[in-house]
Amino acid sequence: MRARLTSPQALEKLRAELTARRDPKKPALSVCAGTGCVAYGALKLADAVREEVRKRGLEDRLEVRINGCHGFCERGPLVLCHPHGFFYQRVQPSDVGEILEQSTLGGKPIERLQYVDPVTGARAVRQEDVGFYKHQMRVLLEYNGWIDPTSIEDYIAVGGYAALAKALSTMKPEEVLDAIYRSGLRGRGGGGFPAGVKWKECRHAPAPDGVRYIIANGDEGDPGAFMDRSLMEGNPHLVIEGMILGAYAIAHPGHPVGYIYVRNEYPLAVERLGLALQTARELGLLGEQILGTDFSFDIQINRGGGAFVCGESTALMASIEGFVGEPRAKHIHTAVQGLYNKPTNLNNVETWANVPLILARGVDWFTSIGTGDVSRDPWGGSKGTKIFALVGKVNNTGLVEVPMGKTLREIIFDIGGGIRDGKQFKAVQTGGPSGGCLPASHLDMPVDFDRLTEAGSMMGSGGMIVMDDSTCMVDVARYFLHFLADESCGKCVTCREGLKHLCRIVDRICAGQGREGDLELLDEISLTVEKASLCALGQTAPNPLRSTMRYFQDEYVAHIRDRKCPAKVCKALITFGINDKCTGCMVCARNCPTGAITGERKKLHVIDQQKCIKCGVCQEVCKFDAVDVA
Repeated sequence: MRARLTSPQALEKLRAELTARRDPKKPALSVCAGTGCVAYGALKLADAVREEVRKRGLEDRLEVRINGCHGFCERGPLVLCHPHGFFYQRVQPSDVGEILEQSTLGGKPIERLQYVDPVTGARAVRQEDVGFYKHQMRVLLEYNGWIDPTSIEDYIAVGGYAALAKALSTMKPEEVLDAIYRSGLRGRGGGGFPAGVKWKECRHAPAPDGVRYIIANGDEGDPGAFMDRSLMEGNPHLVIEGMILGAYAIAHPGHPVGYIYVRNEYPLAVERLGLALQTARELGLLGEQILGTDFSFDIQINRGGGAFVCGESTALMASIEGFVGEPRAKHIHTAVQGLYNKPTNLNNVETWANVPLILARGVDWFTSIGTGDVSRDPWGGSKGTKIFALVGKVNNTGLVEVPMGKTLREIIFDIGGGIRDGKQFKAVQTGGPSGGCLPASHLDMPVDFDRLTEAGSMMGSGGMIVMDDSTCMVDVARYFLHFLADESCGKCVTCREGLKHLCRIVDRICAGQGREGDLELLDEISLTVEKASLCALGQTAPNPLRSTMRYFQDEYVAHIRDRKCPAKVCKALITFGINDKCTGCMVCARNCPTGAITGERKKLHVIDQQKCIKCGVCQEVCKFDAVDVA
């Protein structure tokens, strides 16, 4: 049981003690234990490190740290060797002895475990040498590769809860609120609404009993997105401190009540958040009379059931109340009447994580990062950094943090390392399943809230899916329309029926049954869904369709008029055939699931088009490039 801190000064005294105890030159091994690396076997690797350290009697000379997500998920498990800074990827338990002997104790790098740039062939000795990291600005993720997310002492030692101590000892709630307002911090959950504007509305909303709710939205349902999950797993106290500061600014004096709404599919995030809340209470940083002041606030975790629509504010609040997660019309803002009809401030996890940094480092520091001018208008720019989940057909996939205003080209080619297998860039979808697909002509566009919206896409929570020239954009639109139709709660007709109708038309086009007038019909229906739907799910659901129709109309025309899929993806519009490179090895015939391929050994084979199901197995197994797709 930890001793309770009874004043901001006691917290600073503890920080000084913790810092004095930590020797920055002491050898240490940091093992990434985010969900991605855990899936690669990071926990077994960490056990192997501990066992090897024990065997060698190095417990006093070497520190073993288990961290949150380092970001470079594709290359896991990842290991950092301190103080030399050696960066190793795809490390296995069998490598541990060599790492301890040669790197941690010997100070020499191990070449075979180093990252090799797929384009230049250059080896990276340290993390900052890797293009993936070199071109980022890691502010929120700064300590993900350093601190143990299960240790509140680690967080305090690197400056954690200093912003809270500063606010409670030197600032009034209105001053904290004003700092967030002047910073121009905009919500990172998708809408980009200025946090300070929402906070002010919530603080000034009538609350006769003094109860105001403070909620963190961790219901991250976008396919391929894991920004909030990595923050909750890797630095949960940063999110918690942000919520405490928000509660102080919005509801003190009063009775603020906090919730963190987390997807039930994020068990590691739930576990680490629960431990962080428990240890914060033990130290007096959460609960009654925080740091010995008259300010009290506590947080509980609410697990979501996995419904995508519960990322919407009113649906999320209905879920917390125990009802079906359906949105309601916002005739009155949730900041005025939200959870249990009380004033409620909802921000997503990444938004809350920015708050302690703004207060600790200053408004001027925050506004020096990003685009636009927020000195007069909180809508006047996009300030700070943004975390993206960079996935798809890029060489380097993972978690990326960049300043607002970084171009798509810089993110995809400098950080992402370019397109895999020497193929050409075709499009990038930003903003998750409701985002738009942008073509190569937009690669030099700065990424911020306003520019993405102007281009027909959106920031969203931060998903970024890269596509190469083998991608069919009609098929992409079809996929996301089906996802959103499945996730629609069905409450309003335009979303429920409109999305189904859009799916039927696009399905027909991909099946080679497109008709003249389909494009005009898709445009008309999608506009109706966008304008008449109740919540943001329906209002933004047509974005993938409308953006692909805008930038890749020629592909729709090819599907409808020519009955061709230029990318050779849509099965109904392609034909597999065997050319004269065939050696008659019979590998394709043996692997064909329907027996559609016939021919004698060492003679040209043929495909029976009536039996062919266009699975592509024949092309995959052929070693002689003898299978064509037309």
